[in-house]
Amino acid sequence: MSANLTTASAQHAWQNAKALNITLWIVQILAAGMFLLAGGSKLAGAAPMIAMFEKIGIGQWFRYFTGGLEVICAVLLLIPRTSAIGAALLAATMVGAVLTHLFIIGGSPAMALILLLITSTVALIRWRPLSGQRG
Repeated sequence: MSANLTTASAQHAWQNAKALNITLWIVQILAAGMFLLAGGSKLAGAAPMIAMFEKIGIGQWFRYFTGGLEVICAVLLLIPRTSAIGAALLAATMVGAVLTHLFIIGGSPAMALILLLITSTVALIRWRPLSGQRG
């Protein structure tokens, strides 16, 4: 009887891990799409992005830097071996976005907070430095 319980337990754990992996990939794909759009609009010079970065006051080079970082990290988010790194870099970027909304440009930081939560979760779950494997 004990062997059956162990087998059933292992099967249940495997199914939970598989469900988590599928859920994470769906979240990663959606987040990557959002960051590709946001980063792309910064790189393309969309008028609202130019105005926002003008208000930040550092210069338009920062818009290009941020847009490039978002696009590169969105791609990293879609590659199993680099998804944790991409997510961690995007989480750091969203910390900066939240702080920028709160202390410089105003407006609601809600979207940046949501993306921070998503990217932080992905980074923490995908980060497996000792195994060298990503799911």
